[in-house]
This record gives sequence, structure tokens and C-alpha cells, in this order.
Amino acid sequence: MSWLWSWIPEFANPGRLWTLALLPALVIAYLILLRLKGRVALRFTNTGVLGRVVGTQRRWTRHVFVAMSLCSLVALGLAYANPLGTEKVPRERATVVMIVDVSLSMSAEDVEPNRLDAAKQAAVEFVRGLPDSFNVAVVAMSGRPTIAIPPTTDRGATERAITSLELADGTAIGDSITTALRAVDMAPPGGDGEEPAPAMIVMLSDGTNTEGPAPAEPASRAKAEEIPIFTIAYGTQNGFVDVDGQRENVAPDTATLEQIADVTGARAVDADNRASLADAYRDVGSVIGFEDVAKPITATYAFVALGFAIVAALGAVFMAARWPR
Repeated sequence: MSWLWSWIPEFANPGRLWTLALLPALVIAYLILLRLKGRVALRFTNTGVLGRVVGTQRRWTRHVFVAMSLCSLVALGLAYANPLGTEKVPRERATVVMIVDVSLSMSAEDVEPNRLDAAKQAAVEFVRGLPDSFNVAVVAMSGRPTIAIPPTTDRGATERAITSLELADGTAIGDSITTALRAVDMAPPGGDGEEPAPAMIVMLSDGTNTEGPAPAEPASRAKAEEIPIFTIAYGTQNGFVDVDGQRENVAPDTATLEQIADVTGARAVDADNRASLADAYRDVGSVIGFEDVAKPITATYAFVALGFAIVAALGAVFMAARWPR
């Protein structure tokens, strides 16, 4: 039934919905009038005369026109409560923290020329596509995650931080989330009286958590702070690297990344080549670059009420007219 609730709008003045309480009373009154009319009709034994007096009407059409009248009243009652819809508008401010995996598995060459170089290029393109007013930070994910650059609007400095990322041992996904949350706290405050800019994290990883705490607890903390974590599972299932003469498979842990995104109310996407990685960043950018803003849709409900009222009015004219026989 959750799908049903999603169709129910929010209202700017929900207290005005009391007007809908009149609807059951009107329905009951209509049913009572129908019973009384039936009793009166039984008094006339000459049905031919009665037919000439009241004319011929299909019973079901009368009910339809009454229903249209009631629907018009319902729509007007909802319009009176000022229903609100949502409209996507570009964000004016935001803090975006990019977590880029730099573990040794990023040297795999299943993505040309290798995972890390392709990831750097895609990350730079992603940053260039963000609004200039967004503060962007970069966290290097390894066994010891570090803030490569704190939140800043200097795109040149951010791009240099991304291109200077180097391979390191280990993959600490949980600690990387904690580090990203710390980077969010480093964002410059807004003007006087302004609320803190909304923050979001974009994590690209090609491996499994190998060090530090599990990602579940840091992800829950991000959820509590209303910071969504968008994840990109990067690389193919057949990717490999040679470590100490041993060939190791380095397939991305898609299940963990999906869980992180789900917990924080964000989106998880996969990328197994340069094109799909660019698409993944573009997909994420289309989400974080906009926000849902409440918008009055009273006119829509009033228009629906007008439509019902027109049909009901035509029905009243139809029932009142004496058509030639």
C-alpha cells in the first residue's frame, strides 16, 4: 500500500481538510432522498401519467451526475487545503565529497589504460560539471584514508588533487566514510543566518573492505546526519592484479556498495569501462545537482474540480429539460 501513500500530496494548510467531512453527510442525505422518492412513487398507480409528468430518465445517469458533483466538491476541498507538489530546481549551494579508491587493485588494466587513470579522468570531468558554487573535497581511499583536499570552490586545486592521487596499500571503506564526514565538517560556513549547505558523498571503489571497521556503522552515522552516499562499483568481475607473483581477482564488492547507498537513501551504480564510468558520474551528477522544492499545485485541483462541475451541470440540464418524444 506504500504506492498509494506516494500519490497523496502534502498540504500547506492541512487543517482545512475538515471540509471533506461534509462528503459523507451529503452521501447519506442523497440516499435518504432516494428512499423518500421511492415511497412517493408508490402512491401513483397510473404509471403512464407519472411518466408524462416526470419524463423518462435512466436511473444510472442520475447517479453518475450526482457522483460528478460530489467529486467536484472533493477536488475543491483538496484545493482549499493548498496541496503541494515538488519541482526539481538547481541547487545553489552544496558540499560534495568525492571518495576515490587508490588501493593497489586500481592498477588493474581491465579498464584502459588502468582503473586509476580512467577514474581520475572521469572524476575531473564530474567536478567540471558541478555548479561553481559547490564546495568539493577529495578523499583518497586506502588502508589509511586521507583528505587530499578539503572542501573548496577552487576547481583548479581540486583537479590537481585528483590527478596527483597515487596507489597505496589497503581498502578501508568504513574509515573512508568517516574521513569524508570529517571533510564535510570542514566546509566553509554560509552567510549570516544561512543554514549549512546540504552535503553528499560520492564513493568510487573497486574492491572489498580489507582494513578498519565495517562500513555499516559509518554509513548509519551518515544517514543520521542526512548525508547520502552515492556509490560506484568500479571494474569488471574478471579484473586482476599481480601481487608478489600471485594473480589475484579484484572484482568490485557490489553488494557492500549497494548496502551503503541504500542505508543513506542514495543510489548505487556500476561501471566496468570508461564510457560506463562517465555515465555513472553523469547519473550521480544529475541527482546531486538538483533538489526537490515544494510547489503549490492548487490550480491543478481547481481545474479538476471545474471539470467535474461542468459534467455535473450538463447532467442537471439534461435531467431538467423536457425533450420532445
